[in-house]
Amino acid sequence: MSSQVRVRLLPKARCMFDEPVQVKVSGLRSRQVVTMRVRSTDEKGELFSSSATYKADGSGEIDLERDPSLSGSYTGVEPMGLLWSMKPDTVHKRFHKTKSLNPHVVKFSVHEEEGDGRMLAEATNERLLIADGVTRRPVKEGNIRGVLFTPPGKGPFPAMLDLYTLGGGLSEKRASLLASRGFVTLTVALYGHDDMPRNISEIHLDYFEEAIEFLKKQDKFFPQVGSKGVGIISLSKSGDLALSIASYLQDVEATVWINGCCANTVFPLLYKKRQILPGLTCDLSKVIPTESGAFIGKYSMPNLLAEENKATLIPTEQATGRFLFVASEDDQNWDSKAYMDILVERLQRHGKDNFEIMSYPKTGHYLEPPYGPFCPSSFHAMGGKPFLWGGEPKTHAAAEVHTWKKILDFFRTHLSCDATQTIAKL
Repeated sequence: MSSQVRVRLLPKARCMFDEPVQVKVSGLRSRQVVTMRVRSTDEKGELFSSSATYKADGSGEIDLERDPSLSGSYTGVEPMGLLWSMKPDTVHKRFHKTKSLNPHVVKFSVHEEEGDGRMLAEATNERLLIADGVTRRPVKEGNIRGVLFTPPGKGPFPAMLDLYTLGGGLSEKRASLLASRGFVTLTVALYGHDDMPRNISEIHLDYFEEAIEFLKKQDKFFPQVGSKGVGIISLSKSGDLALSIASYLQDVEATVWINGCCANTVFPLLYKKRQILPGLTCDLSKVIPTESGAFIGKYSMPNLLAEENKATLIPTEQATGRFLFVASEDDQNWDSKAYMDILVERLQRHGKDNFEIMSYPKTGHYLEPPYGPFCPSSFHAMGGKPFLWGGEPKTHAAAEVHTWKKILDFFRTHLSCDATQTIAKL
């Protein structure tokens, strides 16, 4: 490596996962062309990497907030492009970062453009999923299996239930980031975690009622917890569960629905051992193969408004809390934008205006906290094969930044912090 070339990560090399970092290079020759590279390994050992070509200014400096990439994984001025454009070495792999205590470690390096691409300088960015002072507590109480995150300080802090993943394990990423932003957050699994069954044939709303009650009683143990009700955040299949929780149970003040469905999908939904919604099933014979080896699942879903499917539609007009609906217009998993339109029409038909909507063109299914690698395709657990998720990387990355800020603002506005006792509506 060159002793005079330096990579700087500002304001510091250690930051939160959802924070941008300014990348600067100094000590190059005037107008020197170099390749910037980034590499990282996820929890499953998959290598992700990206690269971009830059030209130094007259002083031998490069600033990714100012200078455009000339070629590579992306082009143009993209300050965080090296992060969101990372791709896996193996096709159809999604970036797995589920454990909150392990930072996302990213190596930035600068290489000569000519010759063998000799490395000139390197820097390491530690991107934390959990802020200093946030407490993490595994939960195994009653039927609940999950992890509770509590922010530092006196509070009071509003409480959240994160339905990030409901099978195949437990993801702590979004919950720990929410706690780092001031929310007491419980992330739960529904099956496939700890001593839970590996597979299920039905879902019980009672489980989520128990989780809400667990959150509400935390003020007995942690004075900084002070929610009147709770917030719910979801993604994909858990979107319809979030709608059902808000529609059938009490104490839900604010719900974020991201690329979900407006009908109860796959599994029948039960409460107090009684079925309240049948499960809407898709026709996997209608998935469309692509040259990449991944499949498009969007057209395997039936017409939700057909008479035979109307019983699966969730009665969101019963909800008393606020909704934030977020839809990706290029979602190839299912038609999230159409489902959002159905939700809006239903609420308006019942005289309700307790919702906000956001819709993003050229954006795919997995809208997550920002600055992680874009995922165009990966294995679909229910489909049993790789599926396309849709979206254009640059536009999708920008949508994640905008969505995350909007979600935080939404919960800060609509979650209150004084406890009351209520009963379920069912």
